[in-house]
Amino acid sequence: MSTQNALVTGASGFVGSHVAELLLKEGHDVRVLVRPTSNRDQLASGLEVVEGDLRDPESLRKAVQGRDTVYHVAADYRFWAKNPRELYDNNVQGTDNILRASRDAGVKKFVYTSTVGTIGLSAQPAPCDETTPIKPGQFSNHYKLSKWEAEKVALGYAREGFPVVIVNPSTPIGPGDAKPTPTGQIIVDFMRGKIPAYVNTGLNFVDVRDVARGHLLAAEKGRIGERYILGNQNMTMLEFLELLGDLTQRAAPRYRIPYPVAWMAGALSTAFADLVTKKAPAVPLEAVKMSKNFMFFDTSKSLRELGVPQSPVRQAAAEALTWFAIRGYFGAPPAKGANTQWQSL
Repeated sequence: MSTQNALVTGASGFVGSHVAELLLKEGHDVRVLVRPTSNRDQLASGLEVVEGDLRDPESLRKAVQGRDTVYHVAADYRFWAKNPRELYDNNVQGTDNILRASRDAGVKKFVYTSTVGTIGLSAQPAPCDETTPIKPGQFSNHYKLSKWEAEKVALGYAREGFPVVIVNPSTPIGPGDAKPTPTGQIIVDFMRGKIPAYVNTGLNFVDVRDVARGHLLAAEKGRIGERYILGNQNMTMLEFLELLGDLTQRAAPRYRIPYPVAWMAGALSTAFADLVTKKAPAVPLEAVKMSKNFMFFDTSKSLRELGVPQSPVRQAAAEALTWFAIRGYFGAPPAKGANTQWQSL
């Protein structure tokens, strides 16, 4: 693909930082949109940084000027919010705002980062794909519902002729998960000994760098108005914890928490957050509700049409562990010069 004048939103986040870095490495002119309050530690040097907000249309009009490709990766990703309306303002109205600004500026390709949370789960236990219908009651939290509504907005622009392609990442893992994401937090909690038991659920894991590559391939080869699942390996939660245990020579938990027990813990924790602390609960009920479904996916469409790579999930997990360890997420960072490579690498 020819050199792009690209804009990346969400570049201070996990996936967005990898998208921006990959574009930069491949010689594209890369501008990133960040909020004034965003942590910029993950931004690669050489990026053009502009400040703005998805809720501020004027700042978006300035950000998209002179850009031919927009990667809208930014999202308000929370399972609990004191004011859920914020998720819709950021994810739905914010997406409409940047789509409108991009269309008005003559952008030639717009890649919208959705989530597999908007993919139907009604075909379980078989892996689901982009055509699987939505299961009644599937949207158990405001994050998923806001992303679903945002995706409908993006598809509306595509139907009107604006060149929008949608990517639906599954569960990315790898280095650079600074916040960390809920999945990264599982890795951190495992290493801190805070996962004595597991829930019977499943996820589709993928190397975050393959997700970044998938974005660029979507811009190059994706069909307008189509959705592409960016994923790789379906694993139960126990299998993933056993992988972490194998990499670090630690025992994976053996006790499985019954769903009703997990639900009660989530309900109590969330109620305490709503009524007392006004801060994110330790066990969000919405996350527990998500665990009731095995989120297994068929990624053959993105492999066939885009050629998205399928790097080993084991390697991505090992590199995530190393990245977290060096930065002290598990406690004191290792001494300078110490071997931080895990035995199975």
